[in-house]
Amino acid sequence: MVELAPWWFAAALPVLVLAGVWAVETADALARARASGASAPRALLAPLRSAALLLVQQRRRVVGADVLLGRAAGFVLLVAAIGAAALVPLGHHVVLDSPVSLAWFNTLEIGSWAAVWLAGWGANSAFSLVGGYRFLAQGLAYELPHMFALVCAAVAAGSLRLTDIVAAQQDQWFVVTMPVAFLIYLMSVPAMSFSPPFASALGGDIAGGALAETSGPDRLLVLFARRALFVAAAAMAVPLFLGGGAGPWLAGWLWSLLKTVAVLAVLVWAGRRCPSIRMSRYMEVGWIVLLPLILLQALVVSVLAR
Repeated sequence: MVELAPWWFAAALPVLVLAGVWAVETADALARARASGASAPRALLAPLRSAALLLVQQRRRVVGADVLLGRAAGFVLLVAAIGAAALVPLGHHVVLDSPVSLAWFNTLEIGSWAAVWLAGWGANSAFSLVGGYRFLAQGLAYELPHMFALVCAAVAAGSLRLTDIVAAQQDQWFVVTMPVAFLIYLMSVPAMSFSPPFASALGGDIAGGALAETSGPDRLLVLFARRALFVAAAAMAVPLFLGGGAGPWLAGWLWSLLKTVAVLAVLVWAGRRCPSIRMSRYMEVGWIVLLPLILLQALVVSVLAR
């Protein structure tokens, strides 16, 4: 029986998201330190040092920029990330529960489309606008396969409620019966949060892309929210495909956290080792390869679920 989280559990949600963001940023900094030969202790403090520098950095202004749209990008992305994290069941508790919580998750992630577009359009810069268009192209490439991956889990459980999806995996995790959906979902996690190797919207070849003119606290908010969305989407793989808090000996919420850490480790490792993917190539793969594969997976799941 899954229950709504007590107030202290809900209050701990921002802390858990912050810890996940810090862990991902620290792992990334340690990887860069090993590549450059820098010391590990300095790498551990790199995320805090970068955040402090952005907090005191002066905001850059561009003539004709829409300041309201540009600054709204970070808030929209942060709301989407925190909302998505609140939908993730941790053991026998969930902060936000709904009969259509999976649909709410898909709705919130679309907020990242709006956020990146707001940042790119509001800056009144060609580089930023190109970055925004790149992310829209990336969204068109990943969203349909991603959506059908979510549909596979919903069809197998016969429900759009995430807690019901977890309960349906008591005998067998969905990663066993729908591995294609699981892999496609994992690919969509860095894509929706424009993280490596799907970070071309912020590519160096367009001088930073959608965030080319975003600086200071505004840039810090967008980058933090981006990582928070990455953590929340990775955590969502646990109730969808990895049995939620199911596991021996340990408490359910602890199993959920451990599985989330494992998913994050795989995604960070893959992001460091895969080259940045060109959007035209990814769109081709998404429509010609991933979409037929996930439709076939959905057909198999539908037949087995009857």
